[in-house]
Amino acid sequence: MTADENLKACCAAAYSSDVVALLLGDSYHPGGTTLTRRLADALGLVSGSRVLDVASGRGTTALLLADAYDLRVDGVDYSPANTALAQGSAAATGLTEKVTFTTGDAEQLPYPEGAFEAVVCECALCTFPDKAKAAAEFARVLKAGGRVGITDVTAEPGRLPAELSTLAARIACIADARSLAEYAEILTAAGLRTLRTERHDQAMLRMIDQIEARLNLLRLTAADRLAAAGMDTAAAPAVLNAARTAVSDGVLGYALLVAEKPQAAQGHPPAPVRPMA
Repeated sequence: MTADENLKACCAAAYSSDVVALLLGDSYHPGGTTLTRRLADALGLVSGSRVLDVASGRGTTALLLADAYDLRVDGVDYSPANTALAQGSAAATGLTEKVTFTTGDAEQLPYPEGAFEAVVCECALCTFPDKAKAAAEFARVLKAGGRVGITDVTAEPGRLPAELSTLAARIACIADARSLAEYAEILTAAGLRTLRTERHDQAMLRMIDQIEARLNLLRLTAADRLAAAGMDTAAAPAVLNAARTAVSDGVLGYALLVAEKPQAAQGHPPAPVRPMA
């Protein structure tokens, strides 16, 4: 197994863990379903459109899009355990005709060219070893005029403190996160035109507070489960405090980004770029 494959396997194992679910709740990203809805609205999704959710996890985003926006959604995740859990959730909510979950790699998406009107990827691009390749795959599976919607951790890697630069921090979406400008550059290099960017750093602070509160509760009620998952509860306070400080200093944050696959070949003019909110 290569180093990149090992990292992907570590991330997949971590995010299919029940302990991680207890710490993060239903949505594994800052802003939760409120920010997912904001992203969906920014994409201008039309009823019946086919959408791909990359790194779909346990299916929260995909199921929301299918139900609330009447979309046909494919979810792809590197973890077979997450795929199985997501399929179970689709069956439990009666959405199996609208949502399909597949185990696959974001850097080698198992879909044909031009299959989707939109691609969404929440809090996951930061974890992909080859972000440029993943972005190229987003562009490949999009139809001309289709849009990519991303919410993700942002960071200034050279300024991250030591506590946020470990393998565990990388799996936690921090150590290999990039600046908002660099994410836009990665998408541009893949042939996608950035239309909209927004900062949502307060959502990151709220998630840090949520993790701390839930971790304190689990220390009292499920210490054995934390230990079995290999969680270093003694080191957690320092890591959480370092993360808070990094957000306050502008080193760490969270952002929303929407980009479009141009229709220049069909003679359509490029869409205007919206200024950062």
